[in-house]
Order: sequence, then structure tokens, then C-alpha cells
Amino acid sequence: MRDFSPYFRSTVGFDHLFDMLDQVTDAGNGYPPYNIERTDETRYRISVAVAGFGEKDLNVEVRDGVLTVSGKREEAAKPSFLYQGIAGRTFERRFQLAEHVEVRAAKLENGLLHVDLERIVPEEKKPRRIAINATELKAIDGQARAA
Repeated sequence: MRDFSPYFRSTVGFDHLFDMLDQVTDAGNGYPPYNIERTDETRYRISVAVAGFGEKDLNVEVRDGVLTVSGKREEAAKPSFLYQGIAGRTFERRFQLAEHVEVRAAKLENGLLHVDLERIVPEEKKPRRIAINATELKAIDGQARAA
């Protein structure tokens, strides 16, 4: 059986495996590490480990449903390390956002870049209950009239 776990981590806001597999875009190199968490029914948070990067070194951009987090450190002089265990290389991470998922905020805190997302489904896309055997189609929940 194939391991699809790498595909799960690069999409946000999808509830179905096949949607996620169709929409995944991941560089696949594993740097920098990140978490995706669901904070409630409609909110998500992506946390990217960016130790050594400052606010001026990071860029967060959304274009055509793709969230791109990139980092490039600008150093005046290259330090002479005896041992370098903290990676500071340039990176770019891309996350395909599901339909109606919007970026709400980005915050750098304790070496983690947190990007907060929210799924905002328009009223006409929300499920609604339709009355059975009604003389006129009326929605019980949601819109006053079913289309």
C-alpha cells in the first residue's frame, strides 16, 4: 500500500483525500519543517519553523489559491562557524488552499511563523434542508427559497 502522508501535509481546508491529491503542491525537500493544525471547525493554522529568520527576512504571499511562505536571510558578513546546526538557507514553501480558505493573519513568534487561515463558505454554498411535500420549495435552514 502506498503512503500518501506527504500529500496530506501540503493542503489546507480539504476534507476529502482525492481533492487533496489533485491540489497538492509541495517542494518535497522537508525544509523548513511545519505543522498544519485545525483550531476549530472553520479555522486552521500553519506553523513554520524559521529559527534565525527575522520579520524582514520572511515573505508570506497568496496568489491564485496558493499560499507561499519564503525566507532569505541577508547577512552582511558570513560568520565562521565551528559547527552549524541551525539551517539558515533560503527556502520557499507552497500550500494549495482549498476553495473559500482565506489568510487572516501572519505572526512571527519564538522562531515560528504562524499563518492563520479561515474557511468562509458563502451562504449559497452552505447545505440547506429542503421541506418534503411542500407546495412550494422552501428551505427550512439557510435561504428562504431553494433554487
